[in-house]
Amino acid sequence: MMTESLRWFKSSYSDNGGNCVEVAANLAATHGIVPVRDSKAVDGPVVAVPATAFAAFVAGVRGGTFGTV
Repeated sequence: MMTESLRWFKSSYSDNGGNCVEVAANLAATHGIVPVRDSKAVDGPVVAVPATAFAAFVAGVRGGTFGTV
């Protein structure tokens, strides 16, 4: 059972009002997951991503693996 509160974070790049996600990375160290949700649907579903997979995703974004739109 988790007793920690989720501390949601949205990137400062998300201020354009577009399609944004929020993450609650405070559970990565203690539970090995990073909850992710749509910032426009805060009461909607939350996806629990394994912390290692999320770290690999962030590294790919920073490294340009996914290109630009």
